[in-house]
Amino acid sequence: METVKGRSRVPLRSRARYRFDRTLARSTGTLMGWLVITCLAVVVPVSTLLVWTDPGSPPSLSGRIAAAWRTSAETLRLGAATGTPIRLVLSAVLGLVALLCVSTLVGVITTGLADRMAELSRGRSTVLEQGHVVVLGWSDQVTTVVSELVAAQAPQRPRAVVLLADRDKLEMERVLTAHVPPAARARIICRSGPPSDPDVLALVSPRTASTVLVLPSAGQSADAEVLRVLLALGAVLGEGADGPPVLAAVRDDRYRAPARLAAGPRGTVLETDMVTARLIAQCVGRPGLSLVLHDLLDFAGDEFHLADATTFHHRSFGTTLLGHPGSCVVGMLTPEGRTLLNPPADTVVVPGSRLIVLALDDDSTRVDACGHLVDPSVIAAAPSEPDGPTRLLLLGWNRRAPLVVDQLRLAARPGSVLDVVTDSAVPRPRGPEPEPGSAAGPDVRFRSAALSRPETMLGLDLGPYDGLVVLGPDPGDGPDHPDDWTLVTLLALRLLEERSGREVPVVTELTDDRNRPLAPVNTGSDVIVSGKLTGLLMAQIAQNRHLAPVFDELFSAGGSSICLRFAGSYVRPGAEATFATVVAAARDRGECAIGYRSHDGLTEPTSRGVRLNPPKEERRVWSAEDRVVVVATTAGGASVTPSPAGSSGEATSCAPQGPGEPGV
Repeated sequence: METVKGRSRVPLRSRARYRFDRTLARSTGTLMGWLVITCLAVVVPVSTLLVWTDPGSPPSLSGRIAAAWRTSAETLRLGAATGTPIRLVLSAVLGLVALLCVSTLVGVITTGLADRMAELSRGRSTVLEQGHVVVLGWSDQVTTVVSELVAAQAPQRPRAVVLLADRDKLEMERVLTAHVPPAARARIICRSGPPSDPDVLALVSPRTASTVLVLPSAGQSADAEVLRVLLALGAVLGEGADGPPVLAAVRDDRYRAPARLAAGPRGTVLETDMVTARLIAQCVGRPGLSLVLHDLLDFAGDEFHLADATTFHHRSFGTTLLGHPGSCVVGMLTPEGRTLLNPPADTVVVPGSRLIVLALDDDSTRVDACGHLVDPSVIAAAPSEPDGPTRLLLLGWNRRAPLVVDQLRLAARPGSVLDVVTDSAVPRPRGPEPEPGSAAGPDVRFRSAALSRPETMLGLDLGPYDGLVVLGPDPGDGPDHPDDWTLVTLLALRLLEERSGREVPVVTELTDDRNRPLAPVNTGSDVIVSGKLTGLLMAQIAQNRHLAPVFDELFSAGGSSICLRFAGSYVRPGAEATFATVVAAARDRGECAIGYRSHDGLTEPTSRGVRLNPPKEERRVWSAEDRVVVVATTAGGASVTPSPAGSSGEATSCAPQGPGEPGV
């Protein structure tokens, strides 16, 4: 490039473009002036050329000039008046004003529509709904919660589900589209913004909502963010306002009490890590329990409802068990609001009480006597279950592991042993240590080993153990996909089982429900997807907040719980009997039968042999390997009992597991 006195010579084209850009940047008026000049510079010469080349144009110069003016004016919409110069100027002024007004109007309308479309795409418009469900936050439970809320709605009166999260609106809609049926997507409304901002929170109209759910995120400060959202919700609803019920979830128990305070008197707070730990501990020694819990919590089949108890006033609770042909009674809700799950059979049903039943819907809770379906001749004498100690092995560690160890300690019988093997040293559980020499509590022993190495896993001796628990790493603490380590561990355990010829029941925790079919476990094992089950639980409580105490007791470390017991404890093996007979036999043992698990159906891909709430009149031949699903309250710790011949080493247990904590 040539230079002049040390300066670069800039091309003429670049300098012209630079000066033109500077002129345009000055003001809108400058831009409009350039547009007028450009239009005149093109239209006038072309119009003149058209007139001069037209054979029918006027012969005089003035006539041709007037014709060229009319052509230019019609093209630019400046008016076509002719005559004196003043008329031409006035016509041009009117045309320019009209052009300016029309252009401005079009620009205003276009800009307004563009801004509105951009606002809608950002999800920042106000939701005007009544009786809708508000979901605040985004977590791994959100797709489960929204899907179940949609599934639980009445087809004739669907309610809107409004989701507010600090994520892109289009991204949220894309994720939900993959999990929600197409027919229900029209009632899902997404809004984008931080739920902890009161101004943003007001966009989803929480005052007129039927229920508000607050989900924890996946970050380290998830529980603190839940508190901020609850405080923002209180600011929007106002103090003392009769707002909607609030259901929130936290992970750490240190945030549970502050969250309850922030949620208000109509709030319920779930501690998700504790719920997951209790579910894992309860599934140990109860093969198939995770399938039962999943069936109980989703809205695809039978779930808990509250039914009218007027027919049974002043009668015993045991009478209600055989008074519903299409539903299973499991407890009562007293007039004072107290929940009695599996009360004694002679408990009197007082006026104002409501029955807690397992049913398909409210219409299937009809009352009709089923006592004639009971065959006392096939009822078996209840055998005594062994009380021997158990030995369990826990592999892996994550943030829920201390809670799992605490729950297993509370559930264990005297003399039991719990071996914990992890990749590195871990902190001791938070629960109280048993007194030296006391019979209560198992012997918990920690050991470090390189579990990520195949030779370590294949060197384990599973012979002494009655059950195994496998916990994967937390997201971010290990591999990108925590379930990968869990699946590899399960493969190693299956290889050990093939070598030894003995199957050991395994309870496994996964983080992604899509990996459940991939888990290589035997029929006596359980796979728990923590986010899935807690999401189902939140959806159930959101639909009926009166059921919160029911799930609190079922999933707590004490009180009544769901058990799977051998059918031979209720009816004689090989005998044909109705399910009403099983209900009567369970009632005589102080239990509420709610279904069974068929041994012949263990390999079914969907139900895995689990059938809840069968009709009382259903008859079948009960084998020794079948299981009866009951809600029971017994004394003592949980145990893993030996199975009858041919049951593939499965085990059963049912016992309260220590004093429970308030809340779910």
